Amino acid sequence: MNEKRVLLIVGGGIAAYKALELVRLLRKAGVAVRPILTAAGAQFVTPLSLAALAEDKVYADLFSLTDEAEMGHIELSRSADLVVVAPATADLMAKAANGLASDLASTTLLATDKPVLMAPAMNVRMWQHAATRRNLARLEADGVAFIGPDEGAMACGEYGPGRMAEPAAIFQAILALLETARPLAGKRAIVTAGPTAEPIDPVRVITNRSSGKQGYAIAAALAALGADVVLVSGPTALPTPARVKRVDVETAQEMLIACEAALPAEIAVCVAAVADWRPTTVGDVKIKKGSGGPPSIALEETPDILATLSTNQRRPRLVIGFAAETHDVEANAKAKLGRKGCDWIVANDVSVEGTMGGDANAVSIVTVAGIERWERLPKAEVARRLAARIAQEFT
Repeated sequence: MNEKRVLLIVGGGIAAYKALELVRLLRKAGVAVRPILTAAGAQFVTPLSLAALAEDKVYADLFSLTDEAEMGHIELSRSADLVVVAPATADLMAKAANGLASDLASTTLLATDKPVLMAPAMNVRMWQHAATRRNLARLEADGVAFIGPDEGAMACGEYGPGRMAEPAAIFQAILALLETARPLAGKRAIVTAGPTAEPIDPVRVITNRSSGKQGYAIAAALAALGADVVLVSGPTALPTPARVKRVDVETAQEMLIACEAALPAEIAVCVAAVADWRPTTVGDVKIKKGSGGPPSIALEETPDILATLSTNQRRPRLVIGFAAETHDVEANAKAKLGRKGCDWIVANDVSVEGTMGGDANAVSIVTVAGIERWERLPKAEVARRLAARIAQEFT
């Protein structure tokens, strides 16, 4: 492996001492380490210790005249192959999740265009707090990778999840990310996400319960692997993942037009829950409730986006569809694979509570070669695994 470069941000917490062992392991493996030490981190480890082990200068001050002249926070954020935050405190996670830039560490995280790995470390109550859970979900949606925290006794005397992962485990995670940090660089991916909304009149629409969470997580995971991602999104309340171009649409027809406009692409992942039918005519005034009972609405099929992309003259090399089913999940997915002409179908049982609109999913990857079943996982982890599997097709 050619020399890889890690930018290591050391946050404030008793676990900061483990960062020294992590630096030693990385340097022994021939990985260059450039440390950023936060003011809180400097209460637990010294700049001299970090510099001696890293064999590089330690950066700490956002407004240092010499540091900004020599390197600058923008160059710092982009000169590495991977940014690692260990320990990742609740404060650092909150700043990164909300785009704050109040010190060198948070400014660097906001300015980086490289993959980020965080190793959280904090009190169990802080880790389980609703704010930290929100920040974790936001960061995962942005494509940030996590390792840990572990469960065990803490310096504060409490027991539970919140201990930083051991340096050896973080080291292995870093090596894995460095080997495949951007395997999809130069590849364009189209991802559809969310529901579509087919108008009945100026007020009412036909839609579904899709939240868009799985599609957004997949877009973030592909971008983290270097892909140029175009996210074609139906109506959702989700923020746009980092390094992703988002195109907002409402109807199935608009989604198809946006997908075709994004061609050529090497990858298409059709996650969106596209409405199967739309009204044949749309009134230009609101339909009023009257004594004659409910109106009769004639329906017609919407465009088949997955089938269209699968048969397009500029067909992506890999076309993946999703099948949200409530029964006979794998049988229906196999049939869909044959009808649509795509390469894979990712099937899931949306009748399971907490799947549609929730944060976890259990999927089966259906191909002509067979079926690969995954256990129930957070949607961000499903996205990372699927993105890694897609990358294998191109390496």
